[in-house]
Amino acid sequence: MYQEILYGVDEPVASIRLNRPEHLNAWTPRMGSEVKHAVAEAEADERVVAIVITGEGRGFCAGADLKGLQALGEGNEFASRDGAVSGADPGQPDMEEGFRGAYSYLMSVRKPIIAAINGPCAGLALPLAMACDLRFASDRAVFTTAFVRRGLIAEWGVAWMLPRLVGTANAMDLILSGRKIDAGEAERLGLVNRVVAHDDLLEVVSAYARDLAANCSPTSMKIMKRQVYEALHTSFGESNRQAIRLMGESLTRDDLKEGVRSFLERRPPKFPRVRL
Repeated sequence: MYQEILYGVDEPVASIRLNRPEHLNAWTPRMGSEVKHAVAEAEADERVVAIVITGEGRGFCAGADLKGLQALGEGNEFASRDGAVSGADPGQPDMEEGFRGAYSYLMSVRKPIIAAINGPCAGLALPLAMACDLRFASDRAVFTTAFVRRGLIAEWGVAWMLPRLVGTANAMDLILSGRKIDAGEAERLGLVNRVVAHDDLLEVVSAYARDLAANCSPTSMKIMKRQVYEALHTSFGESNRQAIRLMGESLTRDDLKEGVRSFLERRPPKFPRVRL
């Protein structure tokens, strides 16, 4: 089914690899539709607790395919290789419209999504990575918004997401200059959560995801992920009222009983998986 990504499940982790390594995994419409389809598959799969997105070869994603950008600049459509994979609609449909966009739909998905940034991450690869819940980077990774150097603007939610991750002044620097930053600077700015040795990246990310699956309630993670993103649009008071309501609901769930019982019995919890 997939031509531009690789997809697999090694319970409890689903892995999506952007797979155009000869082009540093440059993004195409087909790749976008395949990623969305795979995310929907992973979200619906009860074996999966967390989803990892990474790149095949030496790059995460070099941004939009330049031939496609050239076609757009000449007034033509962004050509896709052999069409697209359709019919996928991952995420919670009742979340605010902004979290259901071309890349931001990742924020509405009911399971944690981790970007394992294994190399260059440029242009529209940034909104893709920022829409993931966590970002782990190889010490070989480099980052650039690049838009200004292609005569473009801060697209796909970057002007909203980037300041919230790194602050307004740092976001302005990265957007207006389009300069490259290395993984160490990205970590200092807060753009990525953690930098690890290149050869250890996928092992570290997999271990993190497996720890989530072994010790954390999938239902709690689903609810808290939504809380965090929706709180970006609400007042503190509204967020607090919502938290009180959600806490009341959590007190009636079997997950609470299992969480307390497993702690008292000094054993790993056995939480049920998320079902759609």
